[in-house]
Amino acid sequence: MPPRLALLDVRPLRLPAFRRLFLSSAVTAVGGQLTAFAVPIQLYRLTGSSLWVGLGSAAGLLPMVLAALWGGAVADRVDRRRVLLLGNAGIALCSLLLWTQAAAGLGSAAVLLLLIAGQQACFGANSTLRGAIVPRLVPAELLPAANALQSTVSWLGGIGGPLLAGTLVVVTGLGPLYLLDGLALLAALILAHRLPALPPTGGGAIGSGPDGSALRGIAAGLRYLTGQRILLVAYLADFTAMFFGMPVALFPQLAQQGLGTPAIGVFSAAISLGALLAGACSGSFTRLRRHGALVTLGVCGWGLAITGFGLVHSLWPAAVLLALGGAAIVVLSVFRKTILQGAATDAMRGRLQGADTVIAAGGPRLAGLAHGTAGAAFGTGWAITGGGVLVVLVMLGTVAAVPAFWRYAPAQALAG
Repeated sequence: MPPRLALLDVRPLRLPAFRRLFLSSAVTAVGGQLTAFAVPIQLYRLTGSSLWVGLGSAAGLLPMVLAALWGGAVADRVDRRRVLLLGNAGIALCSLLLWTQAAAGLGSAAVLLLLIAGQQACFGANSTLRGAIVPRLVPAELLPAANALQSTVSWLGGIGGPLLAGTLVVVTGLGPLYLLDGLALLAALILAHRLPALPPTGGGAIGSGPDGSALRGIAAGLRYLTGQRILLVAYLADFTAMFFGMPVALFPQLAQQGLGTPAIGVFSAAISLGALLAGACSGSFTRLRRHGALVTLGVCGWGLAITGFGLVHSLWPAAVLLALGGAAIVVLSVFRKTILQGAATDAMRGRLQGADTVIAAGGPRLAGLAHGTAGAAFGTGWAITGGGVLVVLVMLGTVAAVPAFWRYAPAQALAG
């Protein structure tokens, strides 16, 4: 492969509609980090309690899960562009209300949590819609490249957003961060408004009538999913990697055991850096067709990196292993999303993306509970290394049970 083709694969950006969606995602990714940075600081200033900060993190989970499932069901029977615009508008409105309460000095932690819950609900529906829209904007052969671009900009926002927020807060204070997020989201709304209409393609009806339609649609999506082994393994792959192999909850304990407090930031940055480097070289893998094998290798690569991370006891070797793990996560993410988008009918795509949002949100949060418990019981080394080993074993066992997944390529039909 010529070296230039191994760099970031930008072919989908030649398509005007995808380019608008991508720019909208980029603005949203950076702007959202401003609010994510400001909320825990404001909560702590208001309450002086880390418990409230934890409640702030948890407050949006259930609304996001429910909205993701509902949004996916609705997206399969109406114009997806319209629902995306509503989600974007809802997030922007919540950000502007967050700015209003900060500027007015309202001083209510309960109001802050309520606004965060509303914003996360809109975010859950919005994330589901973006995943369901991409296959309507790019041809199937460009889906891996499109997902790599979306993944890269998400990781970039996760690094650039907090850096920008940390710089601005010294000058502006917390309130203007919410305002900037709201303005960024309004810009994203304008970009999304220029997308083409995306009506249902047929066969996606989820019932009629004012009551129960979305619930019937969600149930129909779950029934469809249970009959598609390839899709089930794709979901399980992500959950396996995140639940068994995401030891972020143990980073503070590792730092306290001798690596120093800065190690927490180094570890988080290392995963992001590895992911960004993999994204920058996405051309080296987006043209590959054995998507099931690549998902499997991505999961196992992450598990092996975490296994090694649990065995080393110095900062920089640990950071290198986490960077390698971040690169593996990008490979997993790109091809797992491509499988979910390409191996399902468009009439079911919204509901499947809703389930994907739930797993993406729930896996890391459950991992925090599991790793915190295991770290307290067995120590950090055993908890981290054991989790990494389980990632590899569970993934290999799953593929052994469903060998069609290893062989899966886009041209193949789904295994029932």
